[in-house]
Amino acid sequence: MVISKIQIVENILSANDRIAEENLEYLNARNILAVNIMASPGAGKTSVILQTIRLLSPDIRIAVIEGDTAPVTIDSDKVSHLGIPVTQINTGGNCHLDAMMVRKGLQHLELDHTDLVIIENIGNLICPASFKLGTHISLVIASVPEGDDKPYKYPGIYRGIDCLILNKIDLLPYIDFNQDYFRKGIKVLNPGIPIFPISCKTLEGFDAWTGWLHTKMPGK
Repeated sequence: MVISKIQIVENILSANDRIAEENLEYLNARNILAVNIMASPGAGKTSVILQTIRLLSPDIRIAVIEGDTAPVTIDSDKVSHLGIPVTQINTGGNCHLDAMMVRKGLQHLELDHTDLVIIENIGNLICPASFKLGTHISLVIASVPEGDDKPYKYPGIYRGIDCLILNKIDLLPYIDFNQDYFRKGIKVLNPGIPIFPISCKTLEGFDAWTGWLHTKMPGK
């Protein structure tokens, strides 16, 4: 019985990976960069996305896919108010997006005049790590209030990412957060990964983050 369950999971992941590869080919054919943003609830995914949009557009034309477990449009409305094309994926309670959901999301966006697609995954530090979406960059947003031990408690999600944002650094004077301990945990799991400490409130660190992202844009 255990073997059967393992095989089923392997088959699901294999099928997902094939669709993810097709998503990536679809984006590459249109010279579009795609970023998968993962984080725990409350880490500031939407706030980072909104500030990134403000700093990069209109130079970089952006579209957003919002993942949510319930049919509420709070985050999508915030993006739409900035004049950015956005589509929402309701997972029906599932704890992650998958490649097929992203494919459907891409089909609902007008991508002829798009340089960058930002995908906000479901707030979770476990499930999203297992499902490729077909993006060029996988990013985790950590935050100071969550504590400095997250890399040690949730190593899986940190191993496969391409960059890391440490959000809410404006709270460092008020919260016991050991940056050296946090960074050591990241470096062990993912040596050489770029880490961007930022604050959505003060915009500290955003120049480094958006500058790095700009260098990843096709043709930029």
